[in-house]
Amino acid sequence: MNAQLVLLALCTGCGLGFLLAAVRAVASAAVLWARGRRVMGRVTARTASDRRRGGLVVFSDHFGRDLVLDPGPCGRLYGVPPVGGSVPVVYERERPTRARLWTSRHLLAPSFGWFLSATVAFGTGVVVAG
Repeated sequence: MNAQLVLLALCTGCGLGFLLAAVRAVASAAVLWARGRRVMGRVTARTASDRRRGGLVVFSDHFGRDLVLDPGPCGRLYGVPPVGGSVPVVYERERPTRARLWTSRHLLAPSFGWFLSATVAFGTGVVVAG
């Protein structure tokens, strides 16, 4: 079998998979935008033993339970204020543990990454086929 054809098929398959993941991420952000419950969360400091940077966001769901959202290592890039500040949080009523920050950067960053990966995979396939 031709190695060029195998590489083209691999790039096309990966590109389609990445594109599917991007569409799924956009759809989940749209569902949160349309049906999500918006609450305000407060940024708190991590424990002293936790070596990761940035704060955690604590918010209450519709049952009154306090839940913790970890914005991850890129929290500052997502618009998380310093410790003590408040930030809007959105979650689905059925799944409050899968909450997201109510900022466009935090909602759309996964889909942008998947679209970028799909573009690179398809571009590699075009270069290989050419």
